[in-house]
Amino acid sequence: MAELKGSKTEKNLMEAFAGESQANRKYLAFAEKADAEGHKQVAKLFRAAAAAETVHAHAHLRTAGGVNSTEANLREAISGETHEFESMYPQMIEEAKAEGFDAALRSFSFANAVEKVHADLYQKAFDNFGRNQDVDYYVCKVCGNTLEGEPHGPCPICQAGPVAFFKVA
Repeated sequence: MAELKGSKTEKNLMEAFAGESQANRKYLAFAEKADAEGHKQVAKLFRAAAAAETVHAHAHLRTAGGVNSTEANLREAISGETHEFESMYPQMIEEAKAEGFDAALRSFSFANAVEKVHADLYQKAFDNFGRNQDVDYYVCKVCGNTLEGEPHGPCPICQAGPVAFFKVA
């Protein structure tokens, strides 16, 4: 049997994973807009297609060998989030500033701050791996900030009130 690692098929699986993942997120955004405009049936269709894209994305990632043990997945998540807040977003922030795109600057800045939070939360989970602590997580609808436990006061990243947070199931 041929080795998948380094093959064109592995590259294609990862490209398909990225495309399906982006389609999922895009269709969920489209569904939110359709709901806001009162187009409930179209919103439902967008959510159904988004769910199907998730099925495809997960299958491609598993086939490419991208889902490992939880411990290995935590290590990868820490690495990915750290790259985002140390390298990726700072460069994007500087470019948005230089080009004068304030909305993009705000979006990148919020994401950059939250990626640091995510890296810290993943590190904490890694450090406590196997202890099965029961913690509820809350996410800010404005900036994506992620908290352990209920919010008490405004979001420390975007200053949205506690009502902007939703509990993750």
